[in-house]
Amino acid sequence: MRVAVVPTVWAEAISGYVAWMVAANRSAATIRARREQLEHMARRVEVGPWEVTLPILLAYAAAQSWQTETRRSRYAGFREFWKWGKKAGHAPRNPAKRLPLVKPSAPMPDPVPDATFAEAVRKADPRTALMMRLAHDAGLRRSEIAQVHSEDLRQDLLGWSLLVHGKGGTVRMVPLTPRLALDLRARDAGYVFPGAIDGHLSPRRVGELLRDALPGHWTGHKLRHSFGTNVHEVSHGDTLTTQSLLGHANPNTTVRYVRPSDARRRAAVYAAAGYAMPDMPGREIAAC
Repeated sequence: MRVAVVPTVWAEAISGYVAWMVAANRSAATIRARREQLEHMARRVEVGPWEVTLPILLAYAAAQSWQTETRRSRYAGFREFWKWGKKAGHAPRNPAKRLPLVKPSAPMPDPVPDATFAEAVRKADPRTALMMRLAHDAGLRRSEIAQVHSEDLRQDLLGWSLLVHGKGGTVRMVPLTPRLALDLRARDAGYVFPGAIDGHLSPRRVGELLRDALPGHWTGHKLRHSFGTNVHEVSHGDTLTTQSLLGHANPNTTVRYVRPSDARRRAAVYAAAGYAMPDMPGREIAAC
C-alpha cells in the first residue's frame, strides 16, 4: 500500500516545530513521537496546518480508534504544536486549545506472570531475552532499552548500576542484579542494541521484538508493570522507591503500575476481621 506524502506546507511547519523542540532540549523519543503524530494528521486533512479549525481537528480525532492514554498524548501534542505556531506568528489561533479533556483511564496494572516471563526468556534469542530482562528486572521503557550504552554502566561499592536515559531528557540510576550486569558488560562497546536510528534500534522496533517474544496480550510495557509490582511488594509498599526506580515524575503514575499481591490483600482482609493469616510461601527472589 502506497503511503501518502506529507504535503510541503505541513513538512515545513513540522520542521520548524521540531527545531523548537530541539532548542527546548526535548528528548529524541518525544521529538520523534510528535513528528510522527503530526505527519499522520498531515496525510489525512485537506488543509494546511495554519488553516486547521476546531471542527476539522475534531473530525480527524473522531475518526481515530485511539486508546484513552494515546488520545490524551495526541491532544497534548496538538495543543503544544499550535501553541508554538501561534507564538511564532504562523497560526491566528490555537484550535487544539478547545479539544475536549480526556480523563485518564482507571489504573489497571497488569504484570506478566513469573512463569510466563521465564518461559518467554527461555524461548527468545539472546538479544531479545536481554531486552525482556531489562524491562522486567530493571523497569526500563522500550525507548530506554533502545538507548542502553556500555558507557552507562556504573560501578560502586555495592555493585553495578545503569544510567537510564528517560523521558524528557531525564536520567536516573537503576541498580542491576549481578547476572544482568554481567550480561550487559559482556556486550561489545557502544550501544547494546545497535541499529540505524542514531546508532541504536528504534523504540518501536524494541517494542515489536518484545511483543513478538511474549505470548497472548503481553507486551514489553507490561513487563514494567511486573517490575513496579515486584519492587513495591518486596519494599513493603514503598511507593517513593518504586516511583524513583520507574522514573515517574508523579506518584499518581506509579499507582498505575502496581498491583497489590493477593497475599497482601488477603492479609488485610483477615487482619480487619480479626483472623490470623495462615503461613504463605514467600516469593522467592532469584540471585541473578
